[in-house]
Amino acid sequence: MPAEPVLDLEKARAEVSPDHLPAPSVTLRLMPGELALVEARDDHVAAWFADLCSGLVPLASGAVRFLGRDWAAMPADYAAALRGRIGRVFAAGAWIGFLDASANILLPQLHHSRAGAEELRDRAAQLAREFGLPGLPLESPTDLPPIDLARAACVRAFLGEPALLLLESPLQGQFNDLLEPLLNALAAARHGGAAAIWLTRNDLIWSDRFFPADHRVRLGEQGLVPVRVMA
Repeated sequence: MPAEPVLDLEKARAEVSPDHLPAPSVTLRLMPGELALVEARDDHVAAWFADLCSGLVPLASGAVRFLGRDWAAMPADYAAALRGRIGRVFAAGAWIGFLDASANILLPQLHHSRAGAEELRDRAAQLAREFGLPGLPLESPTDLPPIDLARAACVRAFLGEPALLLLESPLQGQFNDLLEPLLNALAAARHGGAAAIWLTRNDLIWSDRFFPADHRVRLGEQGLVPVRVMA
């Protein structure tokens, strides 16, 4: 039996666009293991699109399906639980200020996963080392250097073996030494069947014809427009 799409946006048109103009219709289908590189003009637009993929944006028409299920047809509690299968790097950070970074990293999976706290902590510490941290960061997010905060965001996104990864400018446009471990983690997740969307405003990433994307699309007023990479 053929695999079903991990994410299927079928002529999905939001009720409201990020700039409060008529929202474009967007179509994108991601199968297990596929990666879409999406050029978004700013972080606000990238976050809006990631919210759309996560079933957090009301639709005027069309559909968004995750793992074969239509977000709009699901009860709210079921949809909230299913979002536990999505790993996300938020462009805006989305850190809880009164918790330390390790608690921020562990909290989503402690809520959504049946794994024990010690097991999750061990896995998170291993991921932290893979991303270049000495271990789980215990500082407040506000006390971490920007590069370490970007690393911590990746740890949080990849923890729990997500079925879908939504990466909003994960390099923050400047942390090139994070690129290799991020691509390695992404390759491993895709090998395990995860699909991924990498939203970027970084010209070096977007123009790299060797970037391992199955789809290259530009998000704009016309929706998602496929872009061909010149050799």
